[in-house]
This record gives sequence, structure tokens and C-alpha cells, in this order.
Amino acid sequence: MDLDATEEKHLYRLGRHILSQLVCVGRHTLTNLITTGGRQSVDWSADYRLYSQSRIDCENLFGLVRKEVQNLNTEKQRLITALDDSLIRKTGKKIPGLKYARDPMGPPFRVNFVRGQRVIQMSAAITAEGQARMIPVIFQDASTPPKPRRLASENEWTTYLEDCKARRLSVRGVECIQRLRSEMPAEQVLWVAVDGSYTNQTVLQSLPQKTVLIGRIRGDAKLYYPPPESYSHRVGRKRFYGALAPTPEEMRKDDSQPWQIIKAYAAGRYHEFKVKTLQNLRWRGNGERNLRVIVIAPLHYRLTQNSRLLYRNPGYLICTDPDAPLDQILQAYLWRWGIETNFRDEKTLLGTGEAQVRNPSSVKAIPQMMVASYSLLLLAGLKLWGVKGLPPLYHSPKWQNLSQKPRASTNDLIKQLRSEFWADSIASTNINDFVIKSDSSRSLFNIRLPAFSAILEVNSN
Repeated sequence: MDLDATEEKHLYRLGRHILSQLVCVGRHTLTNLITTGGRQSVDWSADYRLYSQSRIDCENLFGLVRKEVQNLNTEKQRLITALDDSLIRKTGKKIPGLKYARDPMGPPFRVNFVRGQRVIQMSAAITAEGQARMIPVIFQDASTPPKPRRLASENEWTTYLEDCKARRLSVRGVECIQRLRSEMPAEQVLWVAVDGSYTNQTVLQSLPQKTVLIGRIRGDAKLYYPPPESYSHRVGRKRFYGALAPTPEEMRKDDSQPWQIIKAYAAGRYHEFKVKTLQNLRWRGNGERNLRVIVIAPLHYRLTQNSRLLYRNPGYLICTDPDAPLDQILQAYLWRWGIETNFRDEKTLLGTGEAQVRNPSSVKAIPQMMVASYSLLLLAGLKLWGVKGLPPLYHSPKWQNLSQKPRASTNDLIKQLRSEFWADSIASTNINDFVIKSDSSRSLFNIRLPAFSAILEVNSN
């Protein structure tokens, strides 16, 4: 559909913000984005109203990201994703939706509390020869409602408690899973890897059709065998659970059950993992559906080449598909670490949450725009160089061994984009030979980020 003059202005203003977000130097505030785009001397009110008055729906940007992920996904039979939440630190006391929460980076011997904005994210994996790149496909605000005054009416307190229950992280996680599942082809299976906070009854009993959940459980979780086939239901409630099965920790210590050796890709190469498994077990959180329990032996490592062996903690997983291949379950859960890398890049390299705004719409929309620009950057890198490809880095230092680098980092993609934007203005010259020899010409590679096409398609819908 054709855009009118006002919509076209909003379109290109958002495009400038997305590109400025990727190449901005310093704090990623909205003022710095305007300055990076070279519009610090013009009226800036329209840039703020773009988000405060909801002139652009940033959630629609992720709709295009999900379509691009499906096109790049080589495994057409399934889509592997990860679900998790994070806390964006804030210091303002008048920003809506903020609350005090436990600091996940605090020491284990002391619980620290920080003020921040809770967000939830879902990332999809694009794989190639064991390596995977996680692309954020859903990013939403997950803050709780404001707490009423102490002397508020009983009706206000009742409404507040109902809103808190409806906006729990588990409920938000189910909504994200159902939304992604509704946009996928009917024959494709959705795999979701989560940590222990989402391995609960709310999530397990609300999974849509053709959805497999891989989650972490406690070592002392109570498991049951299915009821015997000879059991006949006559009176009372239907029996879902049979005899008590060994806990995951008891399975790990049971020497009568042998360990299996499975290879999986992690940290740039294949590793051997020792695992045990039991199929067709039941857990209170999953009701009458069978599960598969997987026990991963502690991995050993050395801090230095000559130090003694140290061991990590064992891992206990469940999978809602008891017949799924064991190696694929383990590999999908190892790829889940990519969403933690996404959160780190979004907070550190891209400054998500640094915008100094207090409007309720802006507080939710601007972080979405920043994460959407991150997704578009990763998609552009995948289209040009693949999962394991590297951009043509100029003047790489001699201490950097590119042959041992498994893939391009987010910082590499940002440096490449900055180089193409600023190559003619800041062509680098060196008077010594402390760089890798390369062609001295600074011609543009003309990478085409799908940002502008994404915005055009979003606004045309």
C-alpha cells in the first residue's frame, strides 16, 4: 500500500535511529542517536514523539525478523529456540514499570538488590555444521504493575494481585511460545530450551501442539513411572502416576546404569559428554504426559595447563518428547547459551536500556527498537558470510589468529558496518608494519542491511 507523507517521515526517521543505534559511539541515549545521525541542530521533538505517541509499532519489526529466520533455517522440520528473561538496570525513580529485583551478578554469599526493568526474550537458532547463531525474534517488556498505596481500597488491591498473577514471567513465557508457534508452518516442530525458572507446571501444561520443551530440573525432583496397564479405573480420580522412580541425583550415582558417550558442539569444537537417560517418566508439573530425563556428568577443566583437574556441577534435563534423539536434545540445550550472549551484547555493545525516557510507551518501545536493530545486524551478517563466516577485517592486529576464530562476533559486525559508513572520511594509515598486510584501497563493500526493507514492509502491512 502507498504511504502518505506523514507515514513516510516516520518510516525514514525510524530507519535513521536503527542505523545510528548500530554505529553510535558512547552511551546509546536517544540524544546520542540523533547526534550520530547528524540531526543535532534540527528540531528533535519528532524523534521523541515517534515512541511516546506510538507512531511506530516496533513489535512489527520482529515479525519480519521471524520471516527471515524461517528463510535462513536449514532444518525445515524444526525450529530450535531459547526463552529467558533479563533485568535492564535503571536508576531513575520515576520510570514506570521499574522495581527492585535480585542482582543475578551478585556474589552467592550475599543477596544484592538492584533497580531495573524486567524484559523477556525469545531467540531462534540458525545452525551450520554444529555452530549456531541465536537471533532475537521476540522481545517484550515484562514489568509488573505498580503497587497501590498502603491505604488503598480493597478493590484496588484485588485488581493489583490479579494483574501480578496475569503478568508473571511464566505466563509471559507461554504467551511468547504460543505467538511464535502460531506463525510457524503446521508441519514444523518448535523446540524451546529453557532454564529451571520456566520448567514448571504453568509452562509445561500450556504448551501448544507440536512444541517440545527442554528444561532443567532439580537433582532431587520426584519422578514417577506410568501407572501399570493392568490398572482399571473404577471409582475415584483417574490415576496418572505409578511407582516412584529414582531422582536424577540417584540416577547419576547408580553404577548399575552405564554412562553413554555423546558428542556435541560447544565453544568452537566438539566435546564428549557422559550422559544417562530414562524414558517414559512422569513429573507432577507435566501431568499425565511422559517425559525423558537426562543426566549430564560433571565436566572437568583446568584453570591453567599445569593445574589440577576441577569439575563443574552435573546437569539434569527433561524433554517433553521421550522419543527425541538424545544427541539432538543435548545439542539444542547447549545452543541455549546463545540467548545469554544476546543479552550481554544488547546491554554492553548496543546499550539497551540507556535511553533516558519516562513516557510509558517510550520505556517499552525504545528497547524493542534497539534489540530489533541487533537482530537485523545479525541477519545481515548471516546473509553475507553465513554462520561461520568472517567479514573482511582490515588492519587486524598480529596477535589475533583469525584461523581459530569460530565465527564473527557482534563487535566484528559493528566494526565492519562503521568502516563502510566512515571509510571515505577516516581512512586509516599506518607508519609501521604492526598490522596484517592487506589491500590499502578503502572501497566500500556496500553491505545492504535489511533495515530499510524491513521498515518498508512493516509499514506496508
